[in-house]
Amino acid sequence: MDFWDVVAFILEALLVFVVATTLFDTLHWLLHRWEKSKIPLLRTFSSWHWVHHKFLGLDMQINPAYARQNIWFHVLPEYLTSMIAIALFLIAIPWQPVAVVAVIRTVMFVMTLREEGLDYNHMSMDRVGGKQGLLWVNNNYHAMHHVYPHNFFSSFANTFDLLVGTTCQIESRRFLVTGASGAFGAAMVKALEKRGAIVEVAKSGVDFSAGNYAGIDEKLARADVLVLSHGAKTDDCWNANYVTFRDLIERFTLMGKDRLMAPEVWALGSEVEFHGDMGLEELKDYSSSKRAFAARARRYYRSDDLIYRHIVPSSFTSAMGKGAMSAETAVNIALFFITRGVKYVPVTLTGLAVLNFFRFRYANNASDETLVAAE
Repeated sequence: MDFWDVVAFILEALLVFVVATTLFDTLHWLLHRWEKSKIPLLRTFSSWHWVHHKFLGLDMQINPAYARQNIWFHVLPEYLTSMIAIALFLIAIPWQPVAVVAVIRTVMFVMTLREEGLDYNHMSMDRVGGKQGLLWVNNNYHAMHHVYPHNFFSSFANTFDLLVGTTCQIESRRFLVTGASGAFGAAMVKALEKRGAIVEVAKSGVDFSAGNYAGIDEKLARADVLVLSHGAKTDDCWNANYVTFRDLIERFTLMGKDRLMAPEVWALGSEVEFHGDMGLEELKDYSSSKRAFAARARRYYRSDDLIYRHIVPSSFTSAMGKGAMSAETAVNIALFFITRGVKYVPVTLTGLAVLNFFRFRYANNASDETLVAAE
């Protein structure tokens, strides 16, 4: 085979593998949906699948008593579903890549049988870390499904959850939102409550201020997710946009270090991270504080100690003035990406927030680091 034949072979095999596993993920989702079906047979199928969640429970501990049932009711159906999907590709593409994927899935199946249902994504865990795959499922990602069984359905490739938007648990989780009196914060509170979240709010200057966080500790201790949407554009930007963001995240992360789940933080950034103050004196303090926080936020983004999501909107209508979109639209766009597992969340009409991703993710800007060091 020449180079392009090899490329075609790899792409065909990858397509077969992704589609086959996505088909099972769709069945997996249906099995959960059928839990409350009016049709008894569908409820029975669903009950069989829940054996898998007894095998690896909400506490992320393996229960060996369900090992054999887990093989019959989960491992074997997953393998057979994938093999049927793989075989269907014989209609459309050459048999060689199909055979390779079938062999890979069979080897994986045999190895799982040998370990009595245990594999990389199914083992006891004392801590579910914040580093979770977006396109491909890792053990932290799949653990989220066992803690939150009605989300995180993808098994290998993350195709299903990305398409359906089942990559973030909102219903019944506890959210603490700062800046709830502002346009974005108020819209976020409303959107979260509509989706079934339990929401508390914290007000800057009342519950916390730079260097004084005792008043917010009880709320932080109750929260599963901290949403930081407070800030300032003119007055005391450094404390509002950098110091309080940094301190609240690190305080919340420290409180959650012994929890089963890594704490989750959503923080509001700005496109000013990309374009700077543009020579405008009125944007100088705002720009420097936002850029300094973005430099620190890169550390949170890469950390396994928390799940960190950086929301970067273009201008939206608020008390600060008229914007390109409403705060409600900005929040809905943000939640669209968040429920698909995106950790850098661009909310933009201009495209600047998308371009800013490369600066946020990869840059090591000396001036930003100088600002962080100056604190």
